[in-house]
Amino acid sequence: MRPEVRAYPFDWMLWAALEHGSRAADGTPGELRHLYRYIPYFRGVLDPLLREGEPGILFIKLLSRYLRNILDAHRDGKKRAATTFCFLPGLLYALDVVPITLEIMSALGGLTWKRGMYDYLDYGCEVGFTETSCSSQRGALGAYLAGLAEPIDFVVCDSPGVCDTNANAFAFAAEYLGIPFYHLNYPQVIGEDRSQTYHREDYKALIAFVEEQSGRTLEEERLREILAEAEKQDGLLADLEDMHTLVPTPLPPIYNLFIYAGRFLFSGMPAYTELLEAMHARTRARAAAGKSGLRSGREKLRAFMCYIDHYTLNLRFWDWLDERGIAHMGSILSRTFRDYHGYAGALPEATYTLDLADRDTMIDSLAQMNARSPMVRSIRGPYDQPNMWLDETLAMARVFRADCLIYNGTPGCRNTWGMVKPFARETEASGYPTHIMNDDAFDDRVESWEATAERLEEFFAVRGLL
Repeated sequence: MRPEVRAYPFDWMLWAALEHGSRAADGTPGELRHLYRYIPYFRGVLDPLLREGEPGILFIKLLSRYLRNILDAHRDGKKRAATTFCFLPGLLYALDVVPITLEIMSALGGLTWKRGMYDYLDYGCEVGFTETSCSSQRGALGAYLAGLAEPIDFVVCDSPGVCDTNANAFAFAAEYLGIPFYHLNYPQVIGEDRSQTYHREDYKALIAFVEEQSGRTLEEERLREILAEAEKQDGLLADLEDMHTLVPTPLPPIYNLFIYAGRFLFSGMPAYTELLEAMHARTRARAAAGKSGLRSGREKLRAFMCYIDHYTLNLRFWDWLDERGIAHMGSILSRTFRDYHGYAGALPEATYTLDLADRDTMIDSLAQMNARSPMVRSIRGPYDQPNMWLDETLAMARVFRADCLIYNGTPGCRNTWGMVKPFARETEASGYPTHIMNDDAFDDRVESWEATAERLEEFFAVRGLL
């Protein structure tokens, strides 16, 4: 790792950039233009967010708050837990544990810095972690393995389906750093009693582990408070998703990032509710007026991302869609599968509900929410089994009236790469032109953004979509 990369802590650098960026929203237009002269690369993150008005400002402040929580955890008497985007953080917040979601940290570094996460990605390989692992964990993990961030106290991994690279990343981190580790298993079948009973008991064992590591006891009223907030969030998300089905959709492409990143970081916490309320108000106004969420106001195409988005330098992926009149219809990351969400009727067995009656029903609700997290829900095994990746993708494409499907991942997504071609043959046969991106969502060295964009342009042109 280059000496200059070791000069500053990874998490502090992220926080400093986002904290000062959030303050830019308070400046005048003239002051902002002057500021942009001095931040030519970070402008690509800041400007698209500020263009969105209150939701964009709240999103960048939410990110800053999350990072500040990590920096201040030990000072505030709290432990830090490394975890995955497939583990909703409500339980950790209920026990005063500060979550460090590696995939979000990797994405923030890749979006924010021109140099990307390259040094951190490579450092993991230098200390023995395989380079064929998923870059979504390995990016931020490299910084922690190098001691360039606030120390992690323990690891909680909710294995996302059959993704061995995710599970191995957290197991490697725990072993290398010498810290406690709990690996929560995924239910092989969602909705089946035997599998759900196992998952419920596994989740209770997880609670005992986190209580031991944090020195706190799970309090029923604190848990109810968090789940009541999650209930409010689910209601707002239901309305947003219903409006997303409209033609034209009143949601800007960037809102999809706000929806899932906010949930991964602050599910059950007021900061996420505030963001959703701001998004909801603006979306409802556009829907009432029959307006598109695209800046041009003209929706030419609706694309469903059947896996994940693209997270290297700036918010150019979402801007690129916006500039071309392409409505982003979400991904497996932005769907929650709450039982009353409009699209949930297409796959009723994959849904969850919340029951705040007592401690046991709330713990079961947390476990069921977790079992519907991305990949735990969608990538539990063969892609073409009931309620799995293919079923879900086709259901979402129909409900949100997508014109095409786009697959994007990382070279480490071995489970999806092992089945994406037969998957695409079936989605094509169902009437949805499907494009497979050959880049790395977190590492531009695999394929430059320019080459990625050129291949997308070719797909839209050859298939007569634009």
